[in-house]
Amino acid sequence: MSGYSSVGQSSVYEAGDQRNVKNSEIQEADRYHEGKINSHQANDSKDERSIANKLAREEKRTKEPEPISKEAAESQKDPTLPARNHGNEPSKGAKIDAEIQAEEEEMLKKKGIK
Repeated sequence: MSGYSSVGQSSVYEAGDQRNVKNSEIQEADRYHEGKINSHQANDSKDERSIANKLAREEKRTKEPEPISKEAAESQKDPTLPARNHGNEPSKGAKIDAEIQAEEEEMLKKKGIK
């Protein structure tokens, strides 16, 4: 029936898209992103992990240090640095924080701690 159409070529109507993959190719194929990162979210109510697995994950998580972003680390060193890196003038609070930090460092140097 497909050979009688007058629209397009006959190859358009063949079963080219219906081919099955050979078993040998299935065995050799890489798995598609097996074990994606963050595929299990801790607060997902529909996650089917066992209670033991959830407890083990929480135990492991408490031992891990909290990741600190680059910008947060910069702001701990110099409160005005993140604003200046973005091409902005630091806020009044950041300027005050920088002054306080400088004063505290000066006091610690006088005491001989730092």
